[in-house]
Amino acid sequence: MPMQGVSATGYAAAVDTTKQDNVLLRREIGEVLRSVRQHQGRTLREVSSQARVSLGYLSEVERGQKEASSELLASICQALGAPLSTVLREVSDRIALTEGVVIPDTVPDELIRQQSASLR
Repeated sequence: MPMQGVSATGYAAAVDTTKQDNVLLRREIGEVLRSVRQHQGRTLREVSSQARVSLGYLSEVERGQKEASSELLASICQALGAPLSTVLREVSDRIALTEGVVIPDTVPDELIRQQSASLR
C-alpha cells in the first residue's frame, strides 16, 4: 500500500494514498493531533489535562472515532502549543495528497495578474 509523508508542520505522518474514496476529516484531524503530540514526546494524560478534556475522549479524537468541536479542537491545539491554522493546514495537505490534488503554497501567478489588471 503506497504511503507518503506530508509535513506542512514538520510533523511527518503516514498518509495512505490508496484510500481516495474514504477520507474522513475526523480521522485526518486525529492523526495530525496524535503526530504532533508524539513528536513532542507527550502523553495523552498530559495533553488531556492541559486541554481540560477527558483522557478517553482525547484518545477517541486521536483515533478518529469522535468529531472534535471547534472549541475542543482549539483547546487541544493550545495545549499542544500548535496553532490551529497550522494543524488545519496539515490536515488539508494530507487530504489533498490522498485526493491527488496539488495545492500551491503561494498565490498562483494567474490570480496576481488578474488582481493587477483589475487595479488599473
